[in-house]
Amino acid sequence: MNTNSVDNETSNVTFDNRFVSELPGDPDSSGRRRQVLGAAWSAVMPTPVAAPQLLAHAADVAELVGFGPEFVQSPAFAELFGGNALLPGMQPYAACYGGHQFGNWAGQLGDGRAITLGEVVNARGERWELQLKGAGPTPYSRTADGRAVLRSSIREFLCSEAMHHLGVPTTRALSVVATGDMVVRDMFYNGNAAPEHGAIVCRVAPSFIRFGNFEIFTAREDVATLTRLVDFTIARDFPHLVAQYTNDTERRGAWYAEVCERTARMIVQWMRVGFVHGVMNTDNMSIVGLTIDYGPYGWLDNFDPHWTPNTTDAQGRRYRFGQQPAVAQWNLARLADALTPLFADEAPLQAGLDRFSAVYIAEYEAMNAAKFGFVRRGDDEMLVIRECFALLFDAEVDYTRFFRALGDIGDTLPDGDLLPLLGDVFYNDDKRDAKAEAFNAWLRRWHALVLQHGRTFAERRAAMHAVNPWFVLRNYVAQQAIDAATAGDYSVVRTLLTVLRDPYTEQPAFAEFAGRRPEWARHKAGCSMLSCSS
Repeated sequence: MNTNSVDNETSNVTFDNRFVSELPGDPDSSGRRRQVLGAAWSAVMPTPVAAPQLLAHAADVAELVGFGPEFVQSPAFAELFGGNALLPGMQPYAACYGGHQFGNWAGQLGDGRAITLGEVVNARGERWELQLKGAGPTPYSRTADGRAVLRSSIREFLCSEAMHHLGVPTTRALSVVATGDMVVRDMFYNGNAAPEHGAIVCRVAPSFIRFGNFEIFTAREDVATLTRLVDFTIARDFPHLVAQYTNDTERRGAWYAEVCERTARMIVQWMRVGFVHGVMNTDNMSIVGLTIDYGPYGWLDNFDPHWTPNTTDAQGRRYRFGQQPAVAQWNLARLADALTPLFADEAPLQAGLDRFSAVYIAEYEAMNAAKFGFVRRGDDEMLVIRECFALLFDAEVDYTRFFRALGDIGDTLPDGDLLPLLGDVFYNDDKRDAKAEAFNAWLRRWHALVLQHGRTFAERRAAMHAVNPWFVLRNYVAQQAIDAATAGDYSVVRTLLTVLRDPYTEQPAFAEFAGRRPEWARHKAGCSMLSCSS
């Protein structure tokens, strides 16, 4: 590989790679696929590509890491984040982890197509890991090539940034670099493999440690490495707990409880914006409570708690929208199983799981109250909320546009039919007509109740619009950007990057991106459900 150093004065970043310096590494430096024992990571170099070209980048993420605009626009940046060069101080590696996939233990998984370049400490003292997805094979790639295609890279890049600006805890994305190479993929796992344009996305997060990082060592009865990883994670990513607790058991128990709480808060935010992760395996769950690994994700179009964007999950729908809180709790229980060797009894772990339930219920109820414009949460408010979700499902109503329209309803209602106040939110005219009377009655009940909360219309509208976005990255919108990019036009990707930075403000110039899903997109590939290849 070309390891010529990029000028560090130009890049202006400092590396402090604690994961590789403080945790045991794989003594085998070869690239062969293998079971990696007794190690948290394996050294691995990105595989060079033919012609790296920067397609898009997030300027605020570059600034966060410490990259100036001149460096971002230089050829050196594309070489670096296309996997053809390194900065001084980078120590590339792939992490070892396991996981439960669709409820079943899958054994060793690991970073099969992700390579962490290093940990940057910026001028504010913040730590950011830089990770390339699609930079070539690693010891954990099994039979795969370690590459990523343009469509999946664009989807991850845009979704990471969309989620951040929506206020959802998430990994970030720095850049998408086209590789100039073709990658063969079977998009729907149906025997129709075809070459696609290759690309690499650079992901950025304070930590990429997953639940599965801990599970693998317990499964192998490697308590020594498990202990080192737990204590390392607390020291690096939860330093406030080190200062607060001197007793190992108390500190580890408090850490697990905080992981549970962070996970609960993250899931509440998914539910608020109608996001469905699509593949909530334990190896896709972040230990610091971030949304991680954007594959077959999606946002609700019509409200349907049974919807999953993942074709692989089409039969069992394990990861459907309404099941996400329960799956998160199940995944946390698997993490608790992995941590059991470190505790004399299970009380601290059960306390953490109880903490998840308590935080989720309280935060979920508060979130829904805010979406409906309620200041307080009484029995009447909770009943109105439950009735509404039933109506949204039965009448096939657009989740995002409904709540946005609800916030625009003023203090005085007209006589007669109120459904025109909601605008273009219904997907099925017959269902709309069948539920029109019930919907009208509900709107009048909600309106009378929300007025009792004492806000002015302007106050209520501002509060509701602050939690109910105008724009979410619907699959059909992302697919339009992918189709254009595949044809060589990257302007739609860059336009969407502008739109998603301000998702709570109405942007009339970009209204085409905020519309409900058009009928043509209901079954088109990439516009509704996707495979794990996405």
